[in-house]
Amino acid sequence: MQKKSDGQSYAPRGKAVAVVAPGEFLVGVIGLDHGHIHGMCNGLSEAGAGIVLAWDPDPEKCRLFREAWPTVRIARDRDEILEAGNIRLIASAAVPGDRCDIGVAALESGHDFFVDKPPLITREQLERARATVGRTGRRWGVYYSERLHVESAVRAGELVKQGAIGRVVQVMGWGPHRAGVAARPDWFFDKSRYGGILVDIGCHQIEQILAYAGAEGAKITNSHVANFNHTAYPRFEDFGDVSLICDNGVAGYFRVDWFTPDGLGAWGDGRTLILGTDGYIEIRKYIDVAANAEGDHVFLVDHEGERHIEAAGTCGFPFFGQFIRDCIEHTGTAMTQSHAFAAIELAIEAQERAWKAGVGGFRS
Repeated sequence: MQKKSDGQSYAPRGKAVAVVAPGEFLVGVIGLDHGHIHGMCNGLSEAGAGIVLAWDPDPEKCRLFREAWPTVRIARDRDEILEAGNIRLIASAAVPGDRCDIGVAALESGHDFFVDKPPLITREQLERARATVGRTGRRWGVYYSERLHVESAVRAGELVKQGAIGRVVQVMGWGPHRAGVAARPDWFFDKSRYGGILVDIGCHQIEQILAYAGAEGAKITNSHVANFNHTAYPRFEDFGDVSLICDNGVAGYFRVDWFTPDGLGAWGDGRTLILGTDGYIEIRKYIDVAANAEGDHVFLVDHEGERHIEAAGTCGFPFFGQFIRDCIEHTGTAMTQSHAFAAIELAIEAQERAWKAGVGGFRS
């Protein structure tokens, strides 16, 4: 399932470290529109969860999912999963615009929720999600995979917490993706369904900026989006960037785009640069261009010298086990609820405020 050339089917696998007994934490899946669901299920399964029920309105998606997860039973409809008393968590990678409704239904039926990014796409949906969390006391977890499911990103976070580069002063991220338009569904090009580029893939970058900065929130200082090369899809955006200032003073910047060339051996040359008062860290997540086809490279420069850390296989993906325990114990070790929502709220704000650019110039 792990295919580096295609971000839709990229589903990392790590070392299995179960935090629950077999059968203790069962998962149902509603919505199979994005291949990220396989990465989500991999992480949960490796932490001891059992993926037991799945449903999507498209029978073909159900068939393909069951090929990957042969022990899963396809439910008769969505309600069968919502009403299943043995299910602890509902996971979803439905169309982004539909995710909030599924999450609200999941929480109101007594389940926790784990959803692909973006977890929702509008302010109205965010208000509903927050209100439902507050009313039910259930968790609304988000698969911000570019930090949580990348070992180099996990390792960099450990180094930052250890003080390896002193106090963080700036975080910059680059999130290029391969468009692969021929294989994309119609909703991929419809902003009313995917939310816009800063919501869809920008929320990844904002989440990691907040995490590495150790910040709870931020102010958007500038944002802009464009459709430079996909004019056949007028509701699509293929470029965006954002500048922000975190509430603790750390500066942030990121760029996201759909311009990964066919010659690159990965779906995107994702990188992050973390500047501190005593050094800096660069993360080359999926490939080291023209040098190493494998990913998970961390470069650390401090007062002692230069280090290249090959992070693959060194730290695993602790988020999933922590999240399962959070659901059971009503804690926030893996990710606080406020952090999960703050990242998407800032992405929505950046999208709303963005200057619109393109081949004909720009407009506010």
